[in-house]
Amino acid sequence: MTVALYARRKDWPLREVLVRLRHSKIHAQDCESCETKEGMLDRIDSEIELVGNLNDEQRAKLLEIAKKCPVHRTLTSEIEVRTRP
Repeated sequence: MTVALYARRKDWPLREVLVRLRHSKIHAQDCESCETKEGMLDRIDSEIELVGNLNDEQRAKLLEIAKKCPVHRTLTSEIEVRTRP
């Protein structure tokens, strides 16, 4: 939604945004960029398809914007889960 709103505001010819996510578990020791080095980690692989007559610069900017959306920021931040009775 963030990407589509940005493209609409810029009047860019974006027709559709398709996002595919794949979830898996990996050994922490196999993740070079992760701070955690023990146990298992969740990995989410994301594929974003931008449909429309966009140039390379527009596509790059929209992918940059995708990393700033609220969902992406939540998934890449530290998360605390609190359960209350």
